[in-house]
Amino acid sequence: MQLHAINVRHIAAFAATVRHGSVTRAARAVNLTQPALTQAIARLEADIGCALFERGPAGMTPTEPALLLAPRAEAAIAHVGSPRVTGTQLRAFLALARAGSYAVAAEATGLSSASLHRAVADLSVALGQRLVDRRGRSVMLTPAGERRARGFGLAMAELRSGLAEVAAWQGKAAGRVVVGAMPLSRARWLPETILRFAAAHPGVDVAVVEGSHAELSGPLRDGEVDLMLGALRDASSLDDLAQEAVFEDRPALVMRAGHPLLAGAVDGVALAGFPWILPASDTPLRHYWEGMMRGAGAEPPRVGIECGSVLTVRQLLLGSDALTLLSPAQLAVELDAGVLATLPPPVPVARTIGITTREGWRPTAPQAAFVALLREVAAEGFA
Repeated sequence: MQLHAINVRHIAAFAATVRHGSVTRAARAVNLTQPALTQAIARLEADIGCALFERGPAGMTPTEPALLLAPRAEAAIAHVGSPRVTGTQLRAFLALARAGSYAVAAEATGLSSASLHRAVADLSVALGQRLVDRRGRSVMLTPAGERRARGFGLAMAELRSGLAEVAAWQGKAAGRVVVGAMPLSRARWLPETILRFAAAHPGVDVAVVEGSHAELSGPLRDGEVDLMLGALRDASSLDDLAQEAVFEDRPALVMRAGHPLLAGAVDGVALAGFPWILPASDTPLRHYWEGMMRGAGAEPPRVGIECGSVLTVRQLLLGSDALTLLSPAQLAVELDAGVLATLPPPVPVARTIGITTREGWRPTAPQAAFVALLREVAAEGFA
């Protein structure tokens, strides 16, 4: 079953029937007639391709796939937050929220601009909330719109997981793992995990979304990304995210081969005399560098080039006397080739690398297997 074909009311009817075990009570709970509820369940069964209930004198007994799907359906309904929302409205609004314009959202969904406008307007009326503000040709979400977009995204993530679990029960190759990857994880840890996972789960897709913590934390919270890999943040600022430490990384000073620093003293004064290339000021590595400089007896100098791209940093190092602070694993090819060199920092630097997920995230079996492999690969020294 394609996720874009999901009917929210069919899902609500199904969940209510599992909860109450009776068509009569379920119909009353979701404000449908019994024939309408029965038809909704039959349509959902046809779309999924399996029976969700055993009908009998005692009522409606959920089958095994129904018990797999029901918790996801209940969670999705809670995230949607209103029985008035239709599937078309949900998909149209999510597309608009992600695209930032009606024209781009219409192209992404295949709806006409008029249909998409109408769906979003009807949704706003149904919820009694202004969801978007026009800004010329683009739109901006209101605070209420942002909350709804996040809830709808999480609802779709739950349904996607539920359908994948039912498909796996049916013996179909199904499932998807979406990984948000910060730079360090992309050097060895994530690639080795993906290779092993693909061999063990050939029918499960893996998608890697690259970015910084700031760029990936929003999609993670919205359900577009399943887990995020990289340097962990201060837990006090992430009350809706869960972090798991997996290994400790020890960055080194990195420079071109033949750099003057390789023949001199590595102290704060010497380090402050060279240009630096570092990530943005709000990143953990930048904070560690500042602590290293002060620990070595020098105030951190001005950072003339801020850059988080390892490929760009590599080229800048090769063509200048600039320094950076990076994990040697991120530049292993260049170090092995002898075109770049490392030195230990004058004050040891260590950062905790791990896995970040949504608080309360319930992974599917393939997603849980992927997380287990991440731990295994790190333990074997591929970090």
